[in-house]
Amino acid sequence: MQAAPADGRRRTPGTDSLAQIVFALLVIACFAAFLVTQRLKHTPTVVQNFERTPSFSPSVAGPKDLEQISFKLERADEVTVWIIDSKGNTVATLVRDHPVARYKQFSLRWNGRRGTAHRYGHLQTPSGRSILVPENEGALAPPGEYRVEVALRQQDRTVRSPWSFTLVGP
Repeated sequence: MQAAPADGRRRTPGTDSLAQIVFALLVIACFAAFLVTQRLKHTPTVVQNFERTPSFSPSVAGPKDLEQISFKLERADEVTVWIIDSKGNTVATLVRDHPVARYKQFSLRWNGRRGTAHRYGHLQTPSGRSILVPENEGALAPPGEYRVEVALRQQDRTVRSPWSFTLVGP
């Protein structure tokens, strides 16, 4: 026969073992969550190396009259690239379903104008990298903060750049 605890309460048989099982399951769940989190931290993002000019002024001719945008993809895909304002509204479409190779820096320039680009120019860097220059022909977008949004067609995902840039008025 079991002796009663010092505080006078009676123990129900199996209560201690149930508590131990629940505690062990909680420890295992926490450990599993930790491992999943560590794996996710080390998984490459689908859009990498987002680069941009912090600010530009399309109304002033010179080296800062185009916004410089570039990124790499983890997997080759067809991308649509938009410029969105601080409210999340689409201001300009730079490319639609444009093929981009895996791990190759894709570079664009935005002229600060609204609308969808229907023609494209090209620039060549001294190192030989090609830069796509969409020719948006709408009105100039107002001064403010903007972001780049990239849709990956084959992956059915959309990624917004982690940073914004500023369009400076005249």
